[in-house]
Amino acid sequence: MTNDVIQQQIEYYRARANEYDQWFYRTDRYDRGKELNQSWFDELAIVRTALHQIKPVEHILELACGTGIWTQELLQIGQQITVIDAVSEVIEIHQQKLQSPKVNYQQWDLFSWEPYQQYDLVFFSFWLSHVPPIRLNSFLQKVSRSVRPGGEIFIMDSRFEPTSTAKDHILKNDESIYKVRKLNDGHKFQIVKIFYEPDELDNELVSAHFKAEVKITENYFIYTYGKKIT
Repeated sequence: MTNDVIQQQIEYYRARANEYDQWFYRTDRYDRGKELNQSWFDELAIVRTALHQIKPVEHILELACGTGIWTQELLQIGQQITVIDAVSEVIEIHQQKLQSPKVNYQQWDLFSWEPYQQYDLVFFSFWLSHVPPIRLNSFLQKVSRSVRPGGEIFIMDSRFEPTSTAKDHILKNDESIYKVRKLNDGHKFQIVKIFYEPDELDNELVSAHFKAEVKITENYFIYTYGKKIT
């Protein structure tokens, strides 16, 4: 079941490529009104500020880079950025948006990806929640192998909050790791979506040889910065 859903998850992001920024920037179906939208952007600013506390580094790896929203921030930190995504459609949008010679593109399904070098900083956003619990440890071990000794990691993702998704989605806080997502044209996909808790994420990071501090914003985001322990 999980493998089928993971493949459907890739197809979902392929079909959603041109809609993704609507979710992040709170437009169209994701517009929750002035007050909630402002809360979203205020909390994003907290995470962005935390990211920019990282001192400049030479080489960054960004996993599940999407349309380049966070790569734009990483360009202010790293001299060179390698970005990986499974979906060619979002990579194309990313390339058109950034047009930066500092960015190197790779297309990989992150469940089959294996690191072949180490980086000063590894970053990923809104990806960990798509990793099934049964695969979380093995994935974070791969991430650990991609970070040089003493290197850094920064992760951000979603907390459970019904107003974070589209107005025509009903987000239930149930036991299922599978959620149904609908596109603007009505097509539905089943994906993995897990809202990891701070203690749970902290324990998994320790197991993967990271010393990290996991934080949350008031409503929408969980994020962590840490270093690889040698």
